[in-house]
Amino acid sequence: MVNTGRVPSTLPDGDPVPTGGSLPDQAYDGMADRTLSVYLHVPFCATRCGYCDFNTYTAGELGAGASPQSWLDAALSEIDLAAKVLAASGSTRQVGTVFVGGGTPSLVGAGPLTRLLTAVRDRIGLAPDAEVTTEANPESTDPRLLEELRAAGFTRLSLGLQSTSPGVLRVLDRTHTPGRALDAVGWAGLAGFEHVNLDLIYGTPGESDAEFVDSLRAAAASGADHVSAYSLIVEPGTRLARQVRSGALPMPDDDVLADRYLLAEHELTAVGMQWYEVSNWAADPDARCRHNLAYWTGGDWWGIGPGAHSHVGGVRWWNVKHPATYAAALAAGRSPGHAREVLDPAQRRLEEILLGLRLTEGLALQRLSDVGNAHAYDAAVRGLLRPGELAAGRAVLTVTGRLLADGLALRLAE
Repeated sequence: MVNTGRVPSTLPDGDPVPTGGSLPDQAYDGMADRTLSVYLHVPFCATRCGYCDFNTYTAGELGAGASPQSWLDAALSEIDLAAKVLAASGSTRQVGTVFVGGGTPSLVGAGPLTRLLTAVRDRIGLAPDAEVTTEANPESTDPRLLEELRAAGFTRLSLGLQSTSPGVLRVLDRTHTPGRALDAVGWAGLAGFEHVNLDLIYGTPGESDAEFVDSLRAAAASGADHVSAYSLIVEPGTRLARQVRSGALPMPDDDVLADRYLLAEHELTAVGMQWYEVSNWAADPDARCRHNLAYWTGGDWWGIGPGAHSHVGGVRWWNVKHPATYAAALAAGRSPGHAREVLDPAQRRLEEILLGLRLTEGLALQRLSDVGNAHAYDAAVRGLLRPGELAAGRAVLTVTGRLLADGLALRLAE
């Protein structure tokens, strides 16, 4: 699932974070009018997938001074810190969405995940209708785990199917069998989860059109009411990048990736799913991921965990990467923040355009400059924006426009 709270392995530079984690006054301006979300990062995996560059650790990579228990204790301390900082202006906002990602949240079991959710509820406040999501790896998921998570208050499950082709899964270094994720969708339904998402990856070297179509059809027939489809990205420093560099695997072809995206649009809309963000399709508006919508529409979120990113009122910061360093900072009573940046109005406007254009509702033309509006009308002539919506004052992507969304957004931001 698209998640801008994702935790990349390389952290950017920035300004120092105050020891107590305090925020500048800007962060509190208009706070009551913005949604509040929490992202919880579980930095553990049983194995490392060849394409993954997230801030995660296998048992052999973790090293001394870090453990699942020290991570849990530190994450609970950071929830306390978040509650204190967010309440500094007298705000009493409740958390509207929680997302547990990783890594492999299901690997740590229901107990730690329940303790974290309880801490968010008790120390910050959880809205009665909150959306509470956890990612899960099919191999570390079973009916009992899902029953325990649902009883604890989790409402949404996100599963990494990636592909139903055994050959594609081998190239990606995925250890689960194709049927396991599909079985887990059924278990989630029996446990009472309100929504289930399946993630797919397209463009893996050696994958055929037919294999991707089979994956799409299996996801659509599984009972999941949300499907995310992402093009494979060769991230520097990964095993996949080394294989591409050595010539063992070819680089994903841009034309093939575009064709696969069009296949996803065709197959998913054929069964009644509609896109609501460039890489995401939902069976109905209720099935849309509210947590990700909070990212894309400029809400506030606090990222808990090693390397996790946060954003409150135009202030963005990110935590130290290693679980041992993260735990040590919190044990010493310090913020685990590695660095931060305060976005100026121009930067915030650019992000609004970059993210907003990707949504099915598009952008209000009044947010664009005269130059941006001229580009919008030109884009409609070229078939990238829908003319009817443009005439009504909004820039909404066509399916062709979705393939070029990022470049078009930069032009609209001029």
